[in-house]
Amino acid sequence: MALDFVAGCFGGVAGVVVGHPFDTIKVRLQTQSTSKPLYRGTLHCFAEIVRKETAFGLFKGMTSPLVGLTFINAIVFGVHGNLLRTLGDGRLLNTFLAGAAAGAVQSIVCSPMELAKTRMQLMGLGEKSKKRKEIKNSLHCLLKIYRAEGLRGCYRGMFLTLWRDAPSFGAYFVTYDTVCQMFAPDESEHNVGTLLFAGGMAGVSAWLITYPVDVMKSRIQADGVGGKNVYKGTSDCFVTSYKTEGWKFFTRGLNSTLIRAFPVNAATLTVVTLFLRHVKPETIDN
Repeated sequence: MALDFVAGCFGGVAGVVVGHPFDTIKVRLQTQSTSKPLYRGTLHCFAEIVRKETAFGLFKGMTSPLVGLTFINAIVFGVHGNLLRTLGDGRLLNTFLAGAAAGAVQSIVCSPMELAKTRMQLMGLGEKSKKRKEIKNSLHCLLKIYRAEGLRGCYRGMFLTLWRDAPSFGAYFVTYDTVCQMFAPDESEHNVGTLLFAGGMAGVSAWLITYPVDVMKSRIQADGVGGKNVYKGTSDCFVTSYKTEGWKFFTRGLNSTLIRAFPVNAATLTVVTLFLRHVKPETIDN
């Protein structure tokens, strides 16, 4: 448990630093107005953020995922590792169940963290970064939400986070193990290139199967940022979005998400795997 926790922290830091700019672009594309869109696509969104808000605009809201990193990775890798040892390693079904359980449990921490991140990423759209902001950082954002809406407000989008993360993490670990086994059945033969590719593919597959849910989650969590709520709830978000945009709303920001998913998860799972591979034998010997 302790080794999984530490490995998850190192892997998570690498993933957040690499992937947060892509996540900012994804959220902007998912939540922008369809009648008056600010961005034409992924590259245009990137260029406009840098031009109007400087490169630091890409890293808005990064405090929240970094603060929640320790808890989330402790839960994900701790629950997955321990449950997999209990169920029995070697079967893909057990790998999926362990991953799904890890995803479900970590959503308790992930949901408010992503709420604060989303609100920060949408704050001061198109404004110069030097302009004064009412919200200082992600923790301050979450505190303001708590004061205004209570604990329930901090867990806006919790159901959708759970709906997204349980199957997503199940697929994540299954894909990683499957791709690694395709290259070499023996774990000791998995080189860095194999781990990077398997980690990247795991991230891509996990996002593809649950991305529509993530779009709705982002919209629910961003709702009210402009001072007025657009949606009455999850079902209303789905119906309203479908009526105004059709099925295309399910894929808003998908390009930037997949571009982000590969390097982020390649870095995360490679760091975790290499850490555990080098530390566990030493621990056993001692």
